[in-house]
Amino acid sequence: MSRPLRVLVAKVGLDGHDRGAKVIATALRDAGMEVIYTGLRQTPDMVVNAALQEDVDAIGISILSGAHMTVFPKIITLMKEKGLNDVLLTGGGIIPENDMLELNKQGVGKLFSPGTPTGEIAGYIKEWVKANRPF
Repeated sequence: MSRPLRVLVAKVGLDGHDRGAKVIATALRDAGMEVIYTGLRQTPDMVVNAALQEDVDAIGISILSGAHMTVFPKIITLMKEKGLNDVLLTGGGIIPENDMLELNKQGVGKLFSPGTPTGEIAGYIKEWVKANRPF
């Protein structure tokens, strides 16, 4: 019997709007995942350390502040340094399409815009983990 997928949901930086992150966390939980919500004002170091301690399969970053081109590359670098090479880094928020493509090239998974159906996000995480982290 396999364990439920474990997903860490975080808000990085000074962005204090967490309604979307809470909606996603609830939707992922309702989809059968175990969700660890770190709350507001996390640093990339705090997120990666929490992911390591919690043995997560995926990290989801909610970002509305415009700092995505700084936050995601920093998290990817820290994940590689800590050996989290088989953990999905995904997220969503206000991220222009060109920036999404550039972040994908750097190793970030699919990024989601506001209004994406939560089932699509849950399905993506499940499929990625199934393909990349077999239990």
